[in-house]
Amino acid sequence: MKTGKPANSAAGPKAVYHAMSKALEAMKLGKTFKILGDLNQKGGIDCPGCAWPDPDHRSKLGEYCENGVKAIAEEAMDQNADAAFFASHSIEMMRDQTDYWLGHQGRLTQPMMIIKGDSHYSPVSWEKLFDTIAAKLSSLASPNDGIFYTSGRTSNEAAFLYQLFVRIFGTNNMPDCSNMCHESSGVALSHTLGIGKGSVKLEDFYQSELILIFGQNPGTNHPRMLSALKKAKSHGAKIVVINPLKEAGLISFEDPQSVSGMLGIGSSIADLYLQVRINEDVALLQAISLKLLELAKDQPSIIDSNFINEKTDGFQAFKSHLENLNFHHLIERTGLPMDQIEHFVQLLTERHKIIACWAMGLTQHVNAVDNIQEVVNLLLLKGSIGKPGAGTCPVRGHSNVQGDRTMGIWERPSKEFLDSLASTFNFEPPRAHGVDVVAAIQLMYQEPGKVFMAMGGNLLSAAPDTTYTKAALENCGMTIHVSTKLNRSHLYPGDIGFILPCLGRTDIIQEQSGIQKLTVENSMGMVHSTQGNQKPRSEHLLSEPRIISQIASRTVGNKIVNWDSLIQDYDQIRELISKSVKGFESFNEKLKNNAVFELPNGPRKGQFTNDIGKARFTVNSLPDYYLEEDEMMMMTIRSHDQFNTTIYGMDDRYRGIYGIRTVVLMNKSDIAALGLEVQKPVTLYNSYEEKTRKVEGLTIIPYDIPRRCIATYFPECNELVPLQLKARKSNTPASKSVKVKISQT
Repeated sequence: MKTGKPANSAAGPKAVYHAMSKALEAMKLGKTFKILGDLNQKGGIDCPGCAWPDPDHRSKLGEYCENGVKAIAEEAMDQNADAAFFASHSIEMMRDQTDYWLGHQGRLTQPMMIIKGDSHYSPVSWEKLFDTIAAKLSSLASPNDGIFYTSGRTSNEAAFLYQLFVRIFGTNNMPDCSNMCHESSGVALSHTLGIGKGSVKLEDFYQSELILIFGQNPGTNHPRMLSALKKAKSHGAKIVVINPLKEAGLISFEDPQSVSGMLGIGSSIADLYLQVRINEDVALLQAISLKLLELAKDQPSIIDSNFINEKTDGFQAFKSHLENLNFHHLIERTGLPMDQIEHFVQLLTERHKIIACWAMGLTQHVNAVDNIQEVVNLLLLKGSIGKPGAGTCPVRGHSNVQGDRTMGIWERPSKEFLDSLASTFNFEPPRAHGVDVVAAIQLMYQEPGKVFMAMGGNLLSAAPDTTYTKAALENCGMTIHVSTKLNRSHLYPGDIGFILPCLGRTDIIQEQSGIQKLTVENSMGMVHSTQGNQKPRSEHLLSEPRIISQIASRTVGNKIVNWDSLIQDYDQIRELISKSVKGFESFNEKLKNNAVFELPNGPRKGQFTNDIGKARFTVNSLPDYYLEEDEMMMMTIRSHDQFNTTIYGMDDRYRGIYGIRTVVLMNKSDIAALGLEVQKPVTLYNSYEEKTRKVEGLTIIPYDIPRRCIATYFPECNELVPLQLKARKSNTPASKSVKVKISQT
């Protein structure tokens, strides 16, 4: 371990160096450049990392970022985890390894099976695997004893087939990674505006006057966003960041596609950086809105009264609620100085084209839905939705997590969607809601014998309450993981455990009709194709659509859907999607010539499609929690060498932390007040519902973070996040506001 001064600028020549070092460490030179040459180009390979949209005009220098290169190197690495690897590595041995080690053992190359009591995974044929899975599913007492999880990597085609199979099977038990990240955004936006997606397109950033960035670290999690922010600033936009931690990418950006950037000369990003206390965003927003309403008494143009009167509902209740609040008490809760508040207010009074962006810093709290609804309130007050340069922008962290939901991966499907399936396929889909991630884990824990199937992802490392989640997986009668790489979830199988190795984004998919393409939807509702350029490294690898079709045909038969015929040409899958999913009419036609097309979005055009047909102001409560004198508020975060649960390396370069992940970022004053010694390890612990959880052996890192707030990495500290600590209405685990105490012996 070593520490240094946190960076004050992101990207630049260091990012290029680190990206290429990772790529060439994983792949041969020719392969590296062949893949990178196609990455995020029209008709090429969609990056399996974040869901940030591609510009219309793609850079010939490369349309990718440092962590995008790391993501593609992780998938396409030359090393293989084959049968010989599993023969020489027992389950127990692998459990003692880090997530970083597990991910770097290589691509999975053939199906593997383990039976409870066995020490090692063993090879299994696809035929035996498919027949065993189908027999187990068919023997369940109820379809609701099956749980079918999906990660955001899955293509539209695979997601559509998966949900169709599961609903023909007879359940809506389709938890997905959205349940753990932007579910709160979907709930809040659907209620207030009528669609659970953002309302802006990439082009809106270049027309915006003011961009607000809440609880987000684009320099690590979606670095190509920095190019859009730089361009927005060149067009006159101001940027305000609201985040407890100073993040390098939001301070300055060294554009590696410019001469100045490659010389290490950065472009300033944030005009104002507000280091708000963890989960005090509602207090900040309500204070700001209260001040704007007060100023509007003398300057009516500060708020958009015409928009409010014509397009919204609930303004008077919202206004009355604010007027009953104490402005100075709200500011005190934020921990921010008054001059910063005044600067923020000034920027808002002078501008009406405002975009609000956010990520997990808003969505993973008990009051997460309130957080996002309060963001919407501010935009409605300014009339900043439904016009160019303005609107909502929840930034998705996985490349097709939004597309999966559009395709029907949801435990609470709409009546409209189910009716469409019923009429298209002439069967009655289940109508009762299924289980989300939290409910699924609880169900598996409490009722042994369930079947858990994961289409990608690493549930164990992503989920809260790690010990409880391990036990839940091991309680299953069967666990099925469709994966490209080894991960920790594979190491806690049920009575029977299967690993199904699949083709990735970089791989060529060859079916009877020829080479196939897949499609994805980006964070702004644009759909485009993706097609690999690498020969599969093993004859045993199958595409996700083929894997689903084989399980489905054996389990539910071919009466409703001819799975075997369908999979011969993926155009046939898209034809079914075009008949079933709104916005995908003439799907194959829209994809001609590698075209990108836009899905319907009412709020983008000022049309609000919720139950009242108007944008809805809401009344939101301040977060209700009390910290004892020796308690701290913990948020879990990613390091720079990380994407979701995938660990690229042991460094967090932008935060100045190297060679270690078991750390606690703390304010120096808190370290002194608690009498802690930086040189000695500490234990974090808490007690929710009389259950004590703890993580030992953590190292203190003095850091610029608000008082009474600490930050730790996930998945290392997921053990401290209770499963029952979840957002109201969305059930998202509240991983960003967990009360903990610190001990040192």
